[in-house]
Amino acid sequence: MRSGSMRKYRHPARGASGAMMSIAFSALATFSAAAAAAPAVGDAAPPLRVAELNGSPFDLEAERGKVVIVNFWATWCTPCRQEMPALDAFYRQYHDRGVELIGVSADRPHDRDDVQKVMQPFAYPAAVLTDARKNGFGRPGVLPVTYVIDASGVVRAKLTPDKVTVTEQTLSDSVLPLLPH
Repeated sequence: MRSGSMRKYRHPARGASGAMMSIAFSALATFSAAAAAAPAVGDAAPPLRVAELNGSPFDLEAERGKVVIVNFWATWCTPCRQEMPALDAFYRQYHDRGVELIGVSADRPHDRDDVQKVMQPFAYPAAVLTDARKNGFGRPGVLPVTYVIDASGVVRAKLTPDKVTVTEQTLSDSVLPLLPH
């Protein structure tokens, strides 16, 4: 056999596994980059523009002057579902004082009906992450994750179940000092 023909031969399994490894590393790099894009407390809030489930536009930048809570969740996430009543109660109590809240579901687009069904009893607006026209938060590395953003657009709190669970009390502690008296 000539050496030229030896180089052209590629074992099908090795080629496929190489391609699969390449895809896996690419996905990992994408996930890592998205997780790394998450803002830290004290950072300016990144842009978020997304259509709410009812079709209304949500633009985080347009909410300047208000305290905004951005909650990333999913229908299949038990801790997410457990904190939703507290988010809703807080929103109902403080919305008139300038608190805005959006729940951004990390569910897949074909699960939109499930997202709408879960959100029916709640007063606060929700959206599906894949509908975002602009998402500077990236894909969440953990769910749920809740950001509290002050009226000047700075992230003042990041709440995750491994550190600070979302309850009406933790929301009060994080949000009320940011509201005008």
